[in-house]
Amino acid sequence: MSLLIRGARLVATMDERGRRLAGASVLIEGSRIAAVGAEAAGASADRIIEASELLVTPGLVNTHHHLYQTLTRALPGAQSAPLFDWLVYHYPIWRHLDEDLLAVATRTGLAELLLSGCTMTSDHHYLFPADAAPDLIDRQIEVARELGIRFQPTRGSMSLGESQGGLPPDAVCQDEAAILADCRRLALLSDPAPGAMLRIDLAPCSPFSVTGATLRAVAALAREAGLRLHTHVAESLDEERYCLAHFGARPVAYLEAQGWTGPDVWYAHAVHLNDAEIALLARTGTGVAHCPSSNMRLGSGVARVQALLAAGAPVGLAVDGSASNDGNHLLAEARQMLMLSRLHARGQWLSADEVWRVATRGGATVLGRPELGSVVPGQFADLALWDLGSLEMAGAQVDPLGGLLMAGAAAGSRPRFVIVNGRVVVEEGRIPGLDERAQAARHNVAAATLLERAERARREP
Repeated sequence: MSLLIRGARLVATMDERGRRLAGASVLIEGSRIAAVGAEAAGASADRIIEASELLVTPGLVNTHHHLYQTLTRALPGAQSAPLFDWLVYHYPIWRHLDEDLLAVATRTGLAELLLSGCTMTSDHHYLFPADAAPDLIDRQIEVARELGIRFQPTRGSMSLGESQGGLPPDAVCQDEAAILADCRRLALLSDPAPGAMLRIDLAPCSPFSVTGATLRAVAALAREAGLRLHTHVAESLDEERYCLAHFGARPVAYLEAQGWTGPDVWYAHAVHLNDAEIALLARTGTGVAHCPSSNMRLGSGVARVQALLAAGAPVGLAVDGSASNDGNHLLAEARQMLMLSRLHARGQWLSADEVWRVATRGGATVLGRPELGSVVPGQFADLALWDLGSLEMAGAQVDPLGGLLMAGAAAGSRPRFVIVNGRVVVEEGRIPGLDERAQAARHNVAAATLLERAERARREP
């Protein structure tokens, strides 16, 4: 199957030179980009998309998420809570999650991501209630496969409950043997090939919810199996105080001592880093998933993204969970990244070009996927096609790429088309076969069911 995107107003390649090609075409053959620009002009294909009013970008990459949290968006009891209070409020609710509720939540979250131009996403699922089926991530994989998004879930875990000095209640924690057994099982499902639609990584939750022994054991397992490692690090000052009190070290130093730095590791948030820690991440190639909206929502702080980039650390963009962001619009998240950088000194502001690179190629690098993130021949064909003739883009035509980020994202622009692995999965702003209102209704029932279970458990003696 071949596909020609013919005569696009602009193709933002995100290649090494950052080229923008006006009036250019893109030829896709099978799952890969075959030609761009003059080499694609005049080509024939099984399908042609006329693109004279379209901006072509690489698909956006989401490097950190908690898809199950779409069931608990904007709950009143947590709307003004910092991280630790927010977690303590939600744990008694989330402990009643099951595989069917997770499947509904995952479908909603992945659909929203696709409809914001996202072609590949990670997910950090660390919640495994004792009475839920053990194969929760398998259900997520099924949903991702049905929707056609490139999926890189992480098998999360919590092993340090309240009884051992951790933050989460024991009821949502697992013992290390169970964690490692499921990690080994899921490792067999991960596809190491370039262009894989499914890649699985391992992700103990955080320094305050897993033991040092679990961190070390999971790291050893991941490296033996060729998987990447992910966790929350330096998200809040509460976490910093916890690590200093319990381990006598700041979060990054503690993780480094457990073997958790290197080009196969990426951290979520990394808000509270000093100069030495930034240099360490750059020197070791340890990546960062930047979560601007979640950091604002929880009052966690403003990550030093420009300093990380200047030092050479890999940085990607992320929406984080939908109970701390409350949405899954990755283009809007890119705009938040741009705006939030303005709270730093002027020299630390990010440009639109830097934000686009982080949201595409940067995210692919953080997830260990160099074959993605740019519109270059030979790369796998993950693309978003944006309508420059839409109302929200009126007056923003001089710089279409900056205009989409600043004007289009402010209005919640949807892409006209999204292509993943050479296949069109969003067509004229819709996901074929997905009834959005029906899915929203199913999701609302699932969310109400989860809250009812939690309330019933609270009332029981």
